Amino acid sequence: MLNKKVKEIMTTDVITTTSDIDVVYAFEKLMKHKISALPVVDDDKLVGIITATDVGHNLILDKYELGTNVEEIMIKSVVTVSPEDSIETAIKIMKEGVSSSGILNQLPVLEDGKLVGIISDGDIIQEVF
Repeated sequence: MLNKKVKEIMTTDVITTTSDIDVVYAFEKLMKHKISALPVVDDDKLVGIITATDVGHNLILDKYELGTNVEEIMIKSVVTVSPEDSIETAIKIMKEGVSSSGILNQLPVLEDGKLVGIISDGDIIQEVF
């Protein structure tokens, strides 16, 4: 199972946003689709990512001014995976992709620099167990 390729279990119909969208609207999109991360794209090129946890937490703390857009708050150094990588590799990247604060729950999948999918910890758990 762990030798399967990312492309075999990734979601290809990725819900995304653009960097010029207001943070509140992006958060609404996250909640509406019940997803935990929203890749930020310019055409098909990945330029960042936002997470429901980060955005929701900061909205509650009222850290954003009215009109704050996604570009101002997105994570620009996005950890990604290739569709040809194994599930085992994706798990290692998720585990090592962040500091001691935990693991990454979502990995955008890039091929030739373009966003072609996303793989989540839930996708992996469903496949492996």
